[in-house]
Amino acid sequence: MKIIVFGATGGVGQHFVEMAVAAGHSVTAFVRTPEKLKTTGVDIIQGDAFNAQQVADAIVGHEAVVSCLGSSTGMKKSNELETMGKNIADGMEKAGVKRLVYCASAGVDGEIPGIMGKMMMKMLANPLADHRAALNYYKSKGVVYTIARPMGLKDEPLKTDYKEAFDTVPKGSSTIPRASVAHFMVKALDDEKYENTSVGLCS
Repeated sequence: MKIIVFGATGGVGQHFVEMAVAAGHSVTAFVRTPEKLKTTGVDIIQGDAFNAQQVADAIVGHEAVVSCLGSSTGMKKSNELETMGKNIADGMEKAGVKRLVYCASAGVDGEIPGIMGKMMMKMLANPLADHRAALNYYKSKGVVYTIARPMGLKDEPLKTDYKEAFDTVPKGSSTIPRASVAHFMVKALDDEKYENTSVGLCS
């Protein structure tokens, strides 16, 4: 499959690109700083996801879009993800690309139960709202989406026995390796059971 990846030089994105290439996909990385990309055998388009025309031009000719984008503002209020998401969704519409795999965060669906869950979602309120706004816009365009909702991300070796839960939080750890999130996203790309689903992930 011909895939274009946004956020390819981030923590999850680097793992995704490496695994997607290893799985035989044709991968394009849309990046601001190409030298940060660690994987070889990748087509590179240098650009800015805040530039709607650059994004639209880059998406043409691909079969799927993968977003591993994160906000640069931490816990502060921001619409960065919404702005970039709108550019990507509009570009997908123009190019006739329907398939989207998107890395969000646990709590984006308001799904973490209990008092601790409410506290966590309150702490993450601003980035979650930004993800939610981006996702709502994607959905308004009729994309075929898979949303990954990982618990706390850690830089640990890949574990393939991670837990998944549709529409809720899986029982298990409160963390997951970034490599495991990338593994799920590669797996979900061409598996119909993950189409139009939101999947919680933890170790």
